[in-house]
Amino acid sequence: MTDPLLHALPADLIERLESGALAPYLGPGLLPLCDGATPPADPAALAARLTAKVSVPGKIRHRLTAAAQFIENFKHRKTLVGGMNEAFAVAATPSPLHHWLAALPAPLIVDTWYDDTLRSALAAARRDWAEVQGLSQSEHFGDWTGWYDADGAASALPLQPRTLLYRPWGGHAPAGNYLVSDSDFVEVLTEIDIQTPIPAVVQSRRSALGFVFLGCRFNDQLPRAFARQILKRSAGPHYAVLPDEPTRMEARFLAEQAITRLALPLAEFAAACASAALPA
Repeated sequence: MTDPLLHALPADLIERLESGALAPYLGPGLLPLCDGATPPADPAALAARLTAKVSVPGKIRHRLTAAAQFIENFKHRKTLVGGMNEAFAVAATPSPLHHWLAALPAPLIVDTWYDDTLRSALAAARRDWAEVQGLSQSEHFGDWTGWYDADGAASALPLQPRTLLYRPWGGHAPAGNYLVSDSDFVEVLTEIDIQTPIPAVVQSRRSALGFVFLGCRFNDQLPRAFARQILKRSAGPHYAVLPDEPTRMEARFLAEQAITRLALPLAEFAAACASAALPA
């Protein structure tokens, strides 16, 4: 590899992604890499979308989970789910990075946003993948996860595909499952320390993996809490492509979890991956 963009990366990071030794861990920051229209690409934008048609008190209007809880309490859960479905009905065109990630032989990919972009790239690339999503206890009491094959058909039993797409907060497709309100997250967080909501296959596969965080920020307690528990007992090493200077809490979290920060723009990382994939 001689591309200068690779100089900011550990020498074997891309090779380890390509071999399946490192697992992608994705956040909403990947959406700006897509051309054309995209759904909301961060919690603030999603809160604005949800409250555009529903009157929510000003003090919580810009706080996603609180605004979602208000809508759920006073307008019914169906209104909240309908708003989420409408917000994520826009199908973003997968970027070259999405397609590159979809082609990896990764045993596990974690996606912590609600859009369909990565699963669309997977569906276009191959058939040897399946998906597990977190479920809201308000709609699926007693069931923490829903399983879906590559066609989006629900499975009553856990699946063991070559690549498992794990979406702990749910997602738009194929069934409109969303963890988004305060109560959704409280239910999960009361159990996540003992790993109950995390599927056994995820726990098994992570034991041999490190993670590479792409498009993620840790300046809120929710993404930190989920990442901390998903990384638990994983093999490492871990990396985060984070061009912006981390906040104090982000820096503490990165140090606590032994995550190496890669201070380069995500677009440059994507270009490095594309360059590495070119034939010699």
